[in-house]
Amino acid sequence: MGAGIAQVAAQAGHSVVVFDRDDDALNRGRASIEKGVAALLKRGKIDAAEAAAMPARIVWTTSSYELKPAALVIEAIIEDPGVKADLFATLEGILSEGTVIATNTSSLSVTMLAATLKKPAQFLGLHFFNPAPIMKLVEIVSGAVTDKDIANAAYDLMTSWGKKAVHAKDVPGFIVNRVARPYYAEGWRAYEEQAASAATIDFLYRELAGFRMGPLELGDLIGHDINSAAAKSVYHAYYGRTRFTPSLAQDMLVQSGRLGRKSGAGVYSYADNAPSPAPIFADADDETVLSAELDGETIDLMTLIKSGDLSLERLAASPVNDGVVVNGVCFAFSDGKTAREHARSLGMPVVLFDWLADLSKTDVMAFAASCDSAAAIAAPFLKLLGKRSVRIKDRPGLIVLRTLAQLANCATDAVRDCVADGASIDVAMRAGVNYPFGPIEWAKQFGPDKLVDTLTNIADTTGEAIYWPNEVMKNLD
Repeated sequence: MGAGIAQVAAQAGHSVVVFDRDDDALNRGRASIEKGVAALLKRGKIDAAEAAAMPARIVWTTSSYELKPAALVIEAIIEDPGVKADLFATLEGILSEGTVIATNTSSLSVTMLAATLKKPAQFLGLHFFNPAPIMKLVEIVSGAVTDKDIANAAYDLMTSWGKKAVHAKDVPGFIVNRVARPYYAEGWRAYEEQAASAATIDFLYRELAGFRMGPLELGDLIGHDINSAAAKSVYHAYYGRTRFTPSLAQDMLVQSGRLGRKSGAGVYSYADNAPSPAPIFADADDETVLSAELDGETIDLMTLIKSGDLSLERLAASPVNDGVVVNGVCFAFSDGKTAREHARSLGMPVVLFDWLADLSKTDVMAFAASCDSAAAIAAPFLKLLGKRSVRIKDRPGLIVLRTLAQLANCATDAVRDCVADGASIDVAMRAGVNYPFGPIEWAKQFGPDKLVDTLTNIADTTGEAIYWPNEVMKNLD
């Protein structure tokens, strides 16, 4: 991380000093930057002259005294408060009077770290994301006494380095590691409740919502020991606030040594002969004869589709109590209640579809059915509409919708708690963890009133307060 930050600063034209007590660490950092510069040159991001100039701007040293001329020092050592405090004490004995010290911590309180310094007002967090030369986000974290002018200057500096800078309050997890918790928590909960196979769950996050990786495969990549520890850290730091509850299933993987790719197995196996994880699609019986009810008439389904009187767009716009009825089965998109709840209310079988970003850009839809006979109609119905289908468990909010709704809940929690403003949270989630959209942006597009109703339905049906929408959500414009 330190070498990556040094590369970013050098690429911005600064003279940089990299200090480490270990020569081997310095050599690894130097090699990392040489590789990074070569990659930039190959991609045409810099020319040959700049490729030669960048490494020349960096001094590598085991002597802390060479840091003395620095205007800004960024610490990127292990997440140990005592070790960091020792380093800061050394730095304050060397650095100039006006030098700003920043920590790259992702998990420790900036206020707590600043308390060990003689000049805590000149201390702040600059949280880069790994790999620093590639990831755009930097969270500017002000401690309780950080000088506002210094925080604003840091924001301007990071922006000049080509970063997406956001101001964040000094709270556990800052913005990203706090707001992202439901992405993992809801993915793990769907897995624990056997809402679908692991590969199907991950597939739906990618295919329906546009995430680069599903939460289970992402946990395998990060390492379940690291990911679970982060979840527990945030949970305990907030005194057990239930929106941040860690996963028991993930903890069991850690206890069994199945840490993910690095151990050869996690949710998935990474053995040489292991089959590639694949989603499970529903079978569509081509012999099924389908007809729809429209204005009191029963009409051949294909006739309605060809005429434009029946479409997925109409389905998406229709509430469940006015959904499309095919072969006596009501079809609609999820509103947070289960298909079984709606079936009891309507007096007919019900099929509910999970949320998806764009009906025209995916050939897959996920559905839950109130009964097997309804599910048997769903797959051929979707096939006629040009979609493959995935059957998932009938649960409140299904999978993708429930996750996005809870992400929006956590994001608006953060607005309420003055962690950051809504626009900064959206920037942070897109630039820090590559979300396809910001959670507050998504909430506004989905419809705040509709989302409040959806979350209320999930909370009522599950009986769990973690899903209750907060007051900021209820007042989104």
